[in-house]
Amino acid sequence: MKYKIRESKKVDMPQVLVLIKELATFEREPDAVVVTVEELEKEGFGENPLFKCFVAEVEHKIVGMALVYFRFSTWKGRTIHLEDLIVNNEMRGTGIGSALYQEVLKYAKSQGVKRVEWVVLDWNEGAIKFYERSGAKILKDWRTVHMDEKGITNFLDFN
Repeated sequence: MKYKIRESKKVDMPQVLVLIKELATFEREPDAVVVTVEELEKEGFGENPLFKCFVAEVEHKIVGMALVYFRFSTWKGRTIHLEDLIVNNEMRGTGIGSALYQEVLKYAKSQGVKRVEWVVLDWNEGAIKFYERSGAKILKDWRTVHMDEKGITNFLDFN
């Protein structure tokens, strides 16, 4: 199978959003995606892009993507956060996920960052094994914490 890994373009965002929704379904949160194509276009391709996205293309169809952005660690300095890496269900097992992962790490190295970080669901054993085989460390003592929009509003309204 012949595929091409490249940086995404604004015109790719509708297909990227399809993959994001597929990932949400895989992660058992099919109704959680609220981002729109317009937001992806604006935030990824505006004057100050908030993310970089790499896509995997087979016969002019996007079948995988990896979306990253810069973070700042008080311990390490500039880092990259891998927000999502998804390969279309029919294309899994073809090496496309590995190629996207490698592209992210090459980008990180070219940017001189001290760390790439991401989260993985504890039940996604295939991904965990892949990451461990690649040399990544799964931090078992840390917990991901987030507060959604409603939580932010509730906190601010009552404090």
